[in-house]
Amino acid sequence: MKRYFILLGALAFLAACNQRTERREGMGLHGIDVSHYQKQIDWPQVASQQVDFAFVKATEGIAMQDTIFCKNWDAMRASGMVRGAYHFFRPGISAELQAKNFLAAVDLQHGDLPPVLDVEVTDGQTQQAVVAGVRTWLTIVGDHWKIRPIVYSNQKFYNQHLAGHLPEFPLWIARYNDTKLPVLTDGHAWHFWQYGCKGQLAGIAGEVDFNVFNGSLPALHAMTLQRPAPLLDRQPEPNLPVAARLPAPPPPAENAEPFAAANP
Repeated sequence: MKRYFILLGALAFLAACNQRTERREGMGLHGIDVSHYQKQIDWPQVASQQVDFAFVKATEGIAMQDTIFCKNWDAMRASGMVRGAYHFFRPGISAELQAKNFLAAVDLQHGDLPPVLDVEVTDGQTQQAVVAGVRTWLTIVGDHWKIRPIVYSNQKFYNQHLAGHLPEFPLWIARYNDTKLPVLTDGHAWHFWQYGCKGQLAGIAGEVDFNVFNGSLPALHAMTLQRPAPLLDRQPEPNLPVAARLPAPPPPAENAEPFAAANP
C-alpha cells in the first residue's frame, strides 16, 4: 500500500510538471527569461502583453556564448523592455575565466538590470568550492560595473548549498508552485520569483519561463544600472570587501499585498 501511494505521488508530481503555467494576475510585475531554446522572438509583441522585464542567457562556462544572445539583447532594448543578462555557472572550472567570458559578451547600459549568475549545479565540487567560485565571479563582475549582481538558483539548491553565504546579493529564486512562494532557510528576502516554466506568450513559439518581481515599477528601475556611459569605466576603488564596495540593492517590498496571502 505504501508503494502505491508513493507511485501516486510521483505521478501527481510529473503531471504538475507538464501542466501549462498560467500567468498569475495581480502578482506584481511580470517578466520572462529566455535563451536560444526559444529561437526567434518577436520582442515588440511580447512587450505589448504587459511583460515588464526579461532576462536572457548570455554565456556559460569559459567559452560558450548563447548563439542568439546579441540579437535578443538588441531587440529587447529596442522594444523598451527592462532587460538583464545571465551567466550559467560551472563550478568545476575557473570562476575568473567565466567572469571574463561574460564581460566580453555583455554590454550593460544605463537602465539595464544587474548581471545575473545562474547557480544550480555543483559539478561534483564541495560546497566550499562552489561558494568560493560564486563569490569570485560576483566580485569580478560587480566591480566591473560597480553594481551588485543578482544570484539565480532554485529553492532546493539554494537552501542546500548557498543559504547563509550570500547575504548581500539580491536573489532570483525558482520555485514551480502556483500557491506557495519561495521559502529560504536563511530568511533571505527574494526579489524575483520564477514560478513556472511552461508559459505561453504571443511572439514566442513554444514555452517560456514566467517570473514576477516583488515590488513596484519604480523599485525595479531602482535596481538597474543608473549611470550614463562615461561613468561606467571609473577607476577601481580601494581593495575593500565586496559588500563595502557595491551599492546595496533596494529591499523587496515588505508584505506586498499580492504575495501576503499566497504562502500561509
